[in-house]
Amino acid sequence: MSRRRADSQSSLGPDDEVMPYSDDETDDELDASSEGEEPQEEPPGAPHVPVEARPSEMGWKVKANDRPYHHLPEFQKTVFLCIKKSRYSGNAIKTYKYNILTFIPLNLYEQFRRAANLYFLALLILQIIPEITTLPWMDKEINNRKCEVLLNGRFEEAKWKNIEVGDVVRLKKNDFIPADLLLLSSSNPNSLCYVETAELDGETNLKFKMGLRVTDERLQEERQLAEFNALIECEQPNNRLDKFVGTMLWQRERYPLDLDNMLLRGCKIRNTEECHGLVIYAGADTKIMRNGGKTRFKRTKIDELMNYMVYTIFVLLLLVAAGLAIGHSFWYEEVGSHAWYLYDGKDQDTSYRGFLSFWGYIIVLNTMVPISLYVSVEVIRLGQSKFINWDLQMYFSEKDTPAKARTTTLNEQLGQIEYIFSDKTGTLTQNIMQFKKCTIGGRTYGEPTTAEGVTLDRGRPVDWNWNRLADKKFQFMDHSLVACIRSGKDKEVMEFFKLLSLCHTVMVEQKDGELVYQAASPDEGALVTAARNFGYVFLSRTQDTITISEMGQDATYEMLALLDFNSDRKRMSIILKFPDGRIRLYCKGADTVIYERLSPDSRHKETTQQALDIFANATLRTLCLSYKDISANEYAAWSRNHKEAQVAMSDRDAALDRVYEQIENNLLLIGATAIEDKLQEGVPETIATLAKADIKIWVLTGDKKETAENIGYSCSLLTDDMEIHYGEDVNEKLRIRQAHRRNEPAAVRRGRKKLTEPFFPLPGKNALIITGGWLNEILYEKKKKRRRLRLRRLGKRPPPAVPQDGQPMDDEEKELRQVDFVDMACECEAVICCRVTPKQKANVVSLVKKYKKAVTLSIGDGANDVNMIKTADIGVGISGQEGMQAVMSSDYAFAQFRYLERLLLVHGRWSYIRMCKFLRFFFFKNFAFTLVHFWYSFFSGYSSQVAYEDWFITLYNLFYSSLPVLLVGLLDQDVNDKMSLKFPKLYLPGQQGMLFNYRNFFVSLFHGIFVSLIIFFIPYGAFLQTMGQDGEAPSDYQSLAVVTASSLVFIVNLQISLDTSYWTFVNCFAVLGSIAIYFGIMFDLHSAGIHVIFPSAFTFTGAASNALRQPYLWLTIILTVGISLLPVICIQFLHKTIWPSVGDKVQRNRKKYEMEMKEEEKKKRPQAFERGRRSRRSAYAFSHSRGYADLISSGQSIRRRPQLRSGPQDSIREASHREAENI
Repeated sequence: MSRRRADSQSSLGPDDEVMPYSDDETDDELDASSEGEEPQEEPPGAPHVPVEARPSEMGWKVKANDRPYHHLPEFQKTVFLCIKKSRYSGNAIKTYKYNILTFIPLNLYEQFRRAANLYFLALLILQIIPEITTLPWMDKEINNRKCEVLLNGRFEEAKWKNIEVGDVVRLKKNDFIPADLLLLSSSNPNSLCYVETAELDGETNLKFKMGLRVTDERLQEERQLAEFNALIECEQPNNRLDKFVGTMLWQRERYPLDLDNMLLRGCKIRNTEECHGLVIYAGADTKIMRNGGKTRFKRTKIDELMNYMVYTIFVLLLLVAAGLAIGHSFWYEEVGSHAWYLYDGKDQDTSYRGFLSFWGYIIVLNTMVPISLYVSVEVIRLGQSKFINWDLQMYFSEKDTPAKARTTTLNEQLGQIEYIFSDKTGTLTQNIMQFKKCTIGGRTYGEPTTAEGVTLDRGRPVDWNWNRLADKKFQFMDHSLVACIRSGKDKEVMEFFKLLSLCHTVMVEQKDGELVYQAASPDEGALVTAARNFGYVFLSRTQDTITISEMGQDATYEMLALLDFNSDRKRMSIILKFPDGRIRLYCKGADTVIYERLSPDSRHKETTQQALDIFANATLRTLCLSYKDISANEYAAWSRNHKEAQVAMSDRDAALDRVYEQIENNLLLIGATAIEDKLQEGVPETIATLAKADIKIWVLTGDKKETAENIGYSCSLLTDDMEIHYGEDVNEKLRIRQAHRRNEPAAVRRGRKKLTEPFFPLPGKNALIITGGWLNEILYEKKKKRRRLRLRRLGKRPPPAVPQDGQPMDDEEKELRQVDFVDMACECEAVICCRVTPKQKANVVSLVKKYKKAVTLSIGDGANDVNMIKTADIGVGISGQEGMQAVMSSDYAFAQFRYLERLLLVHGRWSYIRMCKFLRFFFFKNFAFTLVHFWYSFFSGYSSQVAYEDWFITLYNLFYSSLPVLLVGLLDQDVNDKMSLKFPKLYLPGQQGMLFNYRNFFVSLFHGIFVSLIIFFIPYGAFLQTMGQDGEAPSDYQSLAVVTASSLVFIVNLQISLDTSYWTFVNCFAVLGSIAIYFGIMFDLHSAGIHVIFPSAFTFTGAASNALRQPYLWLTIILTVGISLLPVICIQFLHKTIWPSVGDKVQRNRKKYEMEMKEEEKKKRPQAFERGRRSRRSAYAFSHSRGYADLISSGQSIRRRPQLRSGPQDSIREASHREAENI
């Protein structure tokens, strides 16, 4: 359906193809705009006149080969009080939380944020372990990398951290670029330099940079470089990866500088033996570091909840101690002061005794506050992190990359994820394009077929031995197409592959008898490779010729014009003069634009369109091919117009587009190609499984809208039954909601902050696809609007009485607009944000965290994902082919996106369940243990007397009850990993926080109160007026202490046994061992021998042997344990039978499900593709960015015209962009 773009008084809307920056203004730009803007508004139709930046406005000055210059007082900035330092950063970087000086204070600060954490020293010790430390080992490795720096007139080896602004650096092939450099010269002609920007933007295709002609001619020798003393004036450091503006003042001449002259840190030198650069930005000022965002301390929801619970326990402890102190005051007033046998010789009044009793009970009941809780939690987290590291099912054998938990504090948060924010290139896709199918002359090729045209269910790849120039890695299943082209009978097939070998901007270089292709995008590389394998091999090109091999015969064509691709045209063309004098235009592009320009006489339009629909339903990226014969007179007339447009002084691009339109018409259709943007293995299945777990996935990418949408269908994020809403739709809905809110009465508007009506009231699934430009428009982040707000704050512009062109009236309305956008996006099943910057990625994550209070996870593989990874609650780095920037900033790292399913649904879920069960039981056992003192105080005159032996109090949490609950926190699992993946709904309790919250806390509290009542009062009642078998009364204090302690140890260990879902030998040994250790230690401590050695420390001599030889007391212990556990057993039985959870149902039918899974594995076969209900069309499938046309036309990349070849090419090889070091 056609969609109307939302009206705007200021513009027609943002350009979907332009990547905006919400933070693209430096202070200088804002100041300049504030001073230069007049208070009155410009007319809506007034043309915008660009203003060239004056040198005086450039705030960043760099002088070559002059380090002292950058330390002059005028370049100093105040750091603290009167301490100043140079505003130019050194080249050492900092991505870590701590350094040697701040490690201890910051770590103490982080640990003290956890209430009652007196064991932070244990965590400091954990930090020393290299496997889990957050100390800056990785940064140290990077800062100590070496490169050649021009010092004292010659190049010397220096560490990266010692590089300074203004230094001249020499780099060689495959070197990483240490800072943001101005390219001065290189070993290639015209100082051309190829760089791989994978770590910067995640794209693996090579990009070219070029030095100025003046520096290329005069700065090749070491002596010339040493004498170079130019002054560079440029913009302040910023995070804009697509912009650089500056000037170079050298020998009284000014030369303009732009991004094409810059080598950015994080990139890698390719295809260039040697190059020289001048350091412009170093260290923290570089663009890659500016995009990194702040390093944040991350904490889990359970950590925050534990703090509040500890505060609650503190309050409870104070209230109980105060109540008992008051009780002691009354007791002493009524009883203690009148009993002569209780006189202690101290003349203290009642209030003072009550005051002392209060602090005495604070000490007695201190075990109510779980001081050892955090140490146990850290041990459990460390063990869970090790399990992630050791998981062989998350090990990627192809690159020998295991999963890595780079933090030990966030494991249980993995079981509570609600939103996943994912990058596309390199995260969901491999960024590898494969030529899969094609349609030529109305016939479709690509299915498994014999040479005779018989379709097969399963075929074998084509054998390319007949073509010695073929790429042997290229696979194609249709033998009939090979037979057709080898026969030479079908002219359309030959024309099809001739077009692919001629119409492109691929660069070629001959080295060591081999040809290597360099394409501006992987798509073009895949098409040229396909043509090569089918016998049409691109061999070489000059500024005005292109040479190919046609089925073994070389042919050279004269290139008259190259009409390059851009985002508006969505097509490219080439005009060639054939050896026989004919002039022909070849054109390839998106089907939507090619069909508009076809001649009425063009054949096979309907059959090709049907094939395109089939290709699009298979989520292949389609591309139409066409041609047109041109007469000499027609070309001569068009060429004159073309030359005029090329030298137009204003609006040159629009003039060229108009000229291109004149020639690109009346085309004849040849066919179409279908390219697969290869997804990583298991991506659609992973996304489908996570969706069943109610986890919403948003894709945030810098790619084009059409590309992102196509991948959305490929990975099953988008489906045919979804209604897709684009930026203009979203803007219009939000504008209506905002207008409705403004029209409400003020009282009503103040009473509620947002409307409750859904944005999509109709039933059905919805998806949102929005570009960075529309994102800024919607969230009021446009630069022009921000400037107006700034001027209004400065008082230069009064606030409008009636808001115009969608402006917010105040900050509250801007916030409500953001809330509306988040609410709308969260109503959708899928959200794709394309053409967004790294800062915008982080802003989207922040909005969801802020307004939805949801647990978020970001996953990416490049440096442009670092900000997003740091902003989310959990950051995951893909340790793939795009470098290690994302991994260095992540909390977890692995090699493939599909491992995210196991990380969340298995490890995350298990960690959450284990931690919740551990915390519930830890609180319970401490309450049951401590509150016995409370009940005992009623019978001891509230005198702060303990109910147990002192040694039992000391060893209870250390030996008698710690190991079983610790093993539950490490090993317990309600269902195994296969069941966890088979039933994603098991993940829901973690998202809803059902297993540990205040309700669970108070259940543990009341359970502890109940058990402590039973533990004290049953032995107390049993001891009243009791006579032992030997005629002696066992009802003394020490015997009571032994019986209550024994009952407590039995109850706690048997209770954890009831709560254990996964039994191992270790668990069984821990439970029985804890009980055995209790009795062993108790009999030793109560022995006469140790009393003789330490008479004052061990006073319970013979108490255990005396008490436990009485059968009556064993019966008391059994009765106490039975009454304590019986209600728990009954409640668990009722829950599992009457109100079973999803986990209970899975456990109940575990054997049945396991049998079904085994049968499914046996029957598992690859499924045939199922086509969707409606056709989708990929808008274009090549050249994500502008190609090499300008470079080719200028001739600057051409070393020399190749001589006529005397013999056939020995071997031709296309290297992938990630292996360009072979060039």
